[in-house]
Amino acid sequence: MPHPPPPPIRGPPHIQPPIRLEDAEKAVNTVKAALGYVTTTILSRVGPAGDLCVDIALLYHGFALDRIHYDPETGTPSPKGRPVCTHRYGDRAVVEEQARELAKRIPGELWVVEAAEYRAPERVWVVPLAWRHYIVAHVKVSSDGTELVPDYGLTEEVRRYIE
Repeated sequence: MPHPPPPPIRGPPHIQPPIRLEDAEKAVNTVKAALGYVTTTILSRVGPAGDLCVDIALLYHGFALDRIHYDPETGTPSPKGRPVCTHRYGDRAVVEEQARELAKRIPGELWVVEAAEYRAPERVWVVPLAWRHYIVAHVKVSSDGTELVPDYGLTEEVRRYIE
């Protein structure tokens, strides 16, 4: 009896799908549709030098999409690309509780930037999420603009430390 055919995989990295404006628009709309279902959790760690780093993980149906860096000095998200690890955090439990309070509110305060960038090596659209005037996260979407692409490394980190 012959074996069933193996499941398909994405083609070789050198074969790029066509890039279309319509797919970028679909990607933005996909993220807008998903934003109402995003939940959060916090990730807190103390580095080897004693510095505290707190991030808010954005979750969609149990998969992590991205992390938002928390700034304990201002009690607000930090712009993407500016992780805040600080020695001057005071009581770790207090900082984590403040981050949890922000994490509860943040999904309702995020908005989708009406644009997408394309990342050829991964063959995904990346749609920015903003909080007020900061871009604080990026959500990856399949090249056809229809499916969210989780951050699998972050998903494993969340599962390792939270569940």
